[in-house]
Amino acid sequence: MVSHMENEIGFVDLAGVGLNATDTVIRVPHFPAFDSKMHVGSVERQAGGQVASALVACRRWGLSARYIGSIGDDDAGKFQQQELELEGVEAHWIVVPGARSQFAYILVDESTGERTILWGRDPAIEIRPEQIEREWIVRARLLHVDGHDAHAAAQAARWAREAGIPVTADMDNVYPGAEELLESVDYLLGTAEFPARFLGEDDLLKTLPLLAARYRCRLAGATMGSRGALAWDGKRFHYAPAFLVDTVDTTGAGDIFHGGFIYGILAGWDIDRCLEFACAAAGLNSTRIGARGGIFPMNEILQFARTGQRREAAFSPEALGQAAARNG
Repeated sequence: MVSHMENEIGFVDLAGVGLNATDTVIRVPHFPAFDSKMHVGSVERQAGGQVASALVACRRWGLSARYIGSIGDDDAGKFQQQELELEGVEAHWIVVPGARSQFAYILVDESTGERTILWGRDPAIEIRPEQIEREWIVRARLLHVDGHDAHAAAQAARWAREAGIPVTADMDNVYPGAEELLESVDYLLGTAEFPARFLGEDDLLKTLPLLAARYRCRLAGATMGSRGALAWDGKRFHYAPAFLVDTVDTTGAGDIFHGGFIYGILAGWDIDRCLEFACAAAGLNSTRIGARGGIFPMNEILQFARTGQRREAAFSPEALGQAAARNG
């Protein structure tokens, strides 16, 4: 069954095909040792998911958004529906009777803010290509996907490519169909681990140019947590150090980074400004609980990007210049 908020398919700023989730965020004093007991600081139910959270961020910053995803007919699925409706995101749901919606139990170390995610996804809620309608995709200015349900995402990305719509991708692992998907991606921004898992090489100064060349991406990049973000545009590297913040929970930082990058692309900003804004948005999100708990207002993010303290750079301009020369 497919449900959506409007019968008419209008134009939106961005469409997204990918994950939504119900997160149970559990704060603990430190990561528990094996065969131990520990007092829990707090337990909260939060909405999450890579694509859904990125769209929510863009919606809060004033863009219109359309989400396409799959859920079960359980309480967690209803919660996910309600959360996107509250955010004003147009949603097209593939509801699978008797299936369990995606869930995660997230242990947050109160001493560092770092998280460990225990997640599950019922195979029955995999999105199939034939379940997506072309109009959902092409009536948008940009398409955002993740690497899950890659065959369906690849179909959406092909439609976007045919319509001249840019495609951004948040890749965290190598799922079946990943290569098919990457053939239609313009802005590939994965985790720092993704290129190594995909190519068997862990040097981003080598793997990002390889990915960009192989799949003819406009940009291939990686988010590196506290080390910032690095990207290759075919000619030179772009690097943005992370911001120094009082970290409470890093859940969703990457999702909000992608939301920030997408916002910048749609605003017509250059790549350096997109990466800087995305890092600022991600850093601030880490100062609150939950994947969407720290999506700050636009003016506060812009102010923080101007005045916030940066962490030590992971790459010097000289090192990036030399690497660019080797790949030029």
